[in-house]
Amino acid sequence: MIELASEAAIRREPSAATADQVIELASERRSVPWSRRKSTTRIVSILSPLLLLALWEAFSRLGAIDARFFPAPTTIFSNLLRLFETGEMWLHLGVSLGRIAIGFLWGAIPGVVLGLIMGLSPIVRAAVMPIVNATFPVPKLALLPLILIVFGIGETSKIIVIAISVIYLTLINTMTGVMNIPSIYLDVGRNFRAGRWMFFKDVALPGALPLIFAGLKLGMGIALLVIMAAEFVGAKSGVGYFIWSSWNVFAVQDMYAGLIVIAVLGGVTTLLLDVLEHWIIPWKR
Repeated sequence: MIELASEAAIRREPSAATADQVIELASERRSVPWSRRKSTTRIVSILSPLLLLALWEAFSRLGAIDARFFPAPTTIFSNLLRLFETGEMWLHLGVSLGRIAIGFLWGAIPGVVLGLIMGLSPIVRAAVMPIVNATFPVPKLALLPLILIVFGIGETSKIIVIAISVIYLTLINTMTGVMNIPSIYLDVGRNFRAGRWMFFKDVALPGALPLIFAGLKLGMGIALLVIMAAEFVGAKSGVGYFIWSSWNVFAVQDMYAGLIVIAVLGGVTTLLLDVLEHWIIPWKR
């Protein structure tokens, strides 16, 4: 009623309604349906996987699907809890997390730094970009045999294959972010005679941060994919090794448990990067 009365007052006495009141009223009218849509979207995003799990559970219990290959979700989760209680899954998860963390940092930090330099310097971009274009399409897992020959079957080879996979995504996204900075900001920096370090730190890096985080999220996803494949063929521990060894002995429930751990790990790392992004780039909101 208050909203309708406010609109009626504005229509009857246009002179009495200031521009600020009109803008405030319009924003209030837009915020209500937007908040409702956001709540509906959140509810749907929660219910959809629960519905899928419920259907899977029902079909497995009723025998509509082969429980040997698709065990009931309750059976899988109870087995996963057992693996955590015995400590076996914690051991493999800790090993994989250590490899991912080191490899991700080894690839992300040089990728961001080189991407910033390439975005600011046409000469460096002209020198490096042909190499990137030629080597980026090569599947990084195809390099694993060569990396194993050079560095052996150890932790170094797995970390390096992760770093190689991550560096391309962070480099390309960072360079694109710098090149998409509006020219007015670059001109302001030049007009105020900003030094190279100040230009690098106060103009290029903040302007490229949204795309840098996009590259970091893509790099983390690729790191999870690569470490699983690397642990399949050249490891004696890790979640990937656990999944592969479970397949070898046809322990389907253990295999599903490992897949769930990887899925949860991917979701958690993406959520952490989102939180970090909102904290570092508050203006993006």
